[in-house]
Order: sequence, then structure tokens, then C-alpha cells
Amino acid sequence: MLKIGMILDKPFPPDPRVENEALSLIKAGFEVFLFCLTYDNEIHNELYKGINLVRYKSNKLIYKLSALAYELPFYSMVMHKKIKHFIIESDIDVLHVHDMRIAGSVFKANKIHKLPVVLDLHDNYPEVMKDYPHLKKIPGKWIIKPDLWKKKEQFFLEKSDFIITVSNEFQNEIQKRIDKKEKLVMVPNTVHQRFFTNYKLDDDLIKRFENNYAILYIGDTGLRRGLLTAIEALAYIREKIKNIKLIIVGVSSEDNALIQKVIDLGLKEYVSFEGWQNPVTFPSYIKASKIGISPLYRSKQHDVAYANKLFQYMSLGLPVLVSDAIAQKELVEKNSVGLVHLEKDAKDFASKVIELYKDPIRYEKFAKNAEKFIRDKFHWENTSKPLIQMYNDIKISIF
Repeated sequence: MLKIGMILDKPFPPDPRVENEALSLIKAGFEVFLFCLTYDNEIHNELYKGINLVRYKSNKLIYKLSALAYELPFYSMVMHKKIKHFIIESDIDVLHVHDMRIAGSVFKANKIHKLPVVLDLHDNYPEVMKDYPHLKKIPGKWIIKPDLWKKKEQFFLEKSDFIITVSNEFQNEIQKRIDKKEKLVMVPNTVHQRFFTNYKLDDDLIKRFENNYAILYIGDTGLRRGLLTAIEALAYIREKIKNIKLIIVGVSSEDNALIQKVIDLGLKEYVSFEGWQNPVTFPSYIKASKIGISPLYRSKQHDVAYANKLFQYMSLGLPVLVSDAIAQKELVEKNSVGLVHLEKDAKDFASKVIELYKDPIRYEKFAKNAEKFIRDKFHWENTSKPLIQMYNDIKISIF
């Protein structure tokens, strides 16, 4: 049986993408060992839903040094020794690296073993880094170098046997940078069928918003996600939709800026900050709402990314309103599941909400298309098939 060694540079669980991939591979007949970290006294080896967890002790200093993984050698020096131990102890056949922060340590540890390497890029990480708050102020802006990470990423792309991306747009961007496009596999962050077939609703939660025309945001609330646009738009929307309500389910270190904007604009009665909630509540929030939003600011990362929230919204028949970040714009327009607004344009955002509100026939068409698109095509059980095929091909080549 092929032994897949997944490498994750943080504690596990939770990590939905890692878990989804691992469980699908196990179901397909592969054995999965997951290298992960612990900052407590969790046991070294544990079986979790069929995944063989192998935990390695870490600490806050190592965590901080991971932000300088390619500026300083210390993180790689520590982690590659742990990965070498993991490869030998678990008798790994293939290495599957989750994102690039730990990729350098993996390639260093693999010099002797020369195992096939799968690089799973959850994000366009060097571009994401540029939006991190700590890189916009001293000392982060002086020390951390996204351009250096971009060069390292290119090295990893060329060294990897297979590269997993999360969208067509990201795949196209990577394809321009490597010689062998057959190395590329797309595995988007879609929802499991159970999300929309096996859920329980919280009637009290739904009742809280029954008198509102609610627009919903689920996920990380960092400013680059565009919630300031949605908040500013409420000042225009409330003139046409008296019972408008923006529901925000999520948190980030930048929430104070969102809260202050609501106060400054006198919009407290129109916004509900729910904080982070257990994912089991998401279907209830979706059923309580009229529109699901993803008002991302455009960037090299956001232009090639699908937000998982979109698939959650659509799977339960919620039309979406998204910014014109390329990947999500094309997804929405191609499948006729909602509307697109200009990024950072509160007036355009408002006009699109009002447009959906005033046109119930078109609204219902979007709702039906959204639900059908996810349930017939774009769910995890379907979109994970290329991942399974890739590993079947690797198995044939090894054995």
C-alpha cells in the first residue's frame, strides 16, 4: 500500500483542506501519515479518522522563526531534522507538502531519500504575504522579503514532481512559470456533499433575522477581504431596503477597524458582528440570509483564488455577490449564480444588492443555478477525483 507522508507546519486538527484530502485518499485505498506540530503535550502518534498523525514538539520561538523561513536558516535547520525522522519512522513513499513555508525543509530532508514530492499550494503565498499587517510596519517590512519567497517558490515548482493548485486561474499562472504542464493538478476547496445534505438548522438563530433582508459574510475578516466596502455600502442600501442587515461571521486582528467604521457611519443597527462560530451553524446563517458576499480586494492572490464560502452559500441556494477579482468573477458569471461589483466600490456594491432585491425573478434564477451548480458538479466528492488519479499514477510509477 502506498504510504503518503503529508507535511503540515502547524497543529492538526483542524485544517479542513488537509483533512478532506487525507480522508479522500484513505477512502481510495492509500495510507496517509500526517506530520504536524504540537505546542502542548499531545501524544506523538495518534489515529484520527483513519489518518496516522505524527506530532512533533515545537515552541513559540520556532513558530515566529517560520515567518523568516527563507530569510534565516534556523527554521529549516530545526524542521528538516524532524521531517527526516518522520520519513524514516513512518516508511514514507511519497511526500505531500501543504504550502511552501515548510517546503524548503522538506526538500532538504529529502536529499538522501529522493522520494517523489507533491507541492500543494493552498495560496499564492508570496503575494498573500504582502497584505499581512505585520509586513506593513516596522520591523516586518524591513526583515521579511516577499520577493525572496517568490524566488524560493519558483525553485520548489521546478523541483516538485506534481503541483496542486486551487483554481484554474492559479493553475494558468503557474503553468507560465514551469516547463511541464502535466505536473499540474487542480483541487479546489469545495464543500462535501454532507454540508448540504446532512445538516441541522438552529431555528432560534434563523428567527433572529427573520425580519431582515440579510447579506451574509462567513470567514476571515481581514481588511483585504473587503468588508469595509460592504459596510460603507449599507449607507446607500438602507435608503432603499429599510430592513437591511449585514451579518459577519468571523474574526481577525483587524476587526477594530471594521467596528470603528460602523460607528463612524452610524450603522450599528444594520450590522451584526457574530464573531467566529462553529461551522455547524453555517447552514443556519445561510438559510437566514438573502445574499452571500465575497467582496475581496483585488490582488495577485485574490485574482486566482476561490473563497470556500462561495460554495457553502451556493450549495444551499444562496445567490452571491462578489467583487471583480478574476477567479470568482468568472465563476459567478459563467454559471449565472449572482452578480459582480467593482472592488472597493461601495456604491456599485449597493446597487447590486438593490438590483437583486428588486428583481425576484432573476434572484430565484440565480438561487436555482447556484444550488444546481454545486450539487451536480462542484462538490468535493467530484472535484477531488484528479487528486485520486494523481496518486494512482504515482503508485504505478513507484511499484
